[in-house]
Amino acid sequence: MISLIKTAGRNALRTGVILFVFALVATALLALTFGRTQPTIERSQQAEKLALLSQVLPPALYDNDLLASQRAVPPDELLGTRQPSAMWIARRGDSITAVVLEAIAPDGYSGNIALLIGIDIDGNVTGVRVTAHRETPGLGDYIDRTKSPWIEQFVGKSRMEPEPKHWKVAKDGGRFDARAGATITPRAVVKAVGTALDYFARNRTALLTEKPAPNQETPR
Repeated sequence: MISLIKTAGRNALRTGVILFVFALVATALLALTFGRTQPTIERSQQAEKLALLSQVLPPALYDNDLLASQRAVPPDELLGTRQPSAMWIARRGDSITAVVLEAIAPDGYSGNIALLIGIDIDGNVTGVRVTAHRETPGLGDYIDRTKSPWIEQFVGKSRMEPEPKHWKVAKDGGRFDARAGATITPRAVVKAVGTALDYFARNRTALLTEKPAPNQETPR
């Protein structure tokens, strides 16, 4: 009996050691694979982000590295954000020419609609893109530039052009087109772009003020 117990104990120990070795090898392989693929994934994500930014900012407006210009923006009701979002600053030479803001239209037909909104220093929209949504395919998804050019109608608009009372879809007496039977989605986007312009106007000075570099002392 004692011999059987000892044998069983040795077998259990051997099995445990084998499983431990397998787990160790598997973990090492996963870590190695992640280490090799992560830079490629990050480069791909950066390229996608830069492509979106370039769609809302005309090339003539900037010659700086947009990705490196990213700043954090605190949550704000006018942007529809409940968590910190991002802002990118476009420069031409030494002058700031425009910004790109992340915004959320919280009242889409199927939930949040994430937006990138380009605004030049005079408060004119340079471009808008939907970056995420769950709107109904074939009905409300025409806000996506890959589905239709609908989103392009914001280019050149400002908070006073059209005047605020006309920052609505045509069905509501506004100046923005919308497809019949699918007005909830564009209504949400029009409202979100308009309030983002309000945010820019209210915070323009702070947004366009240069911040000192991390290794640069603030003048006293």
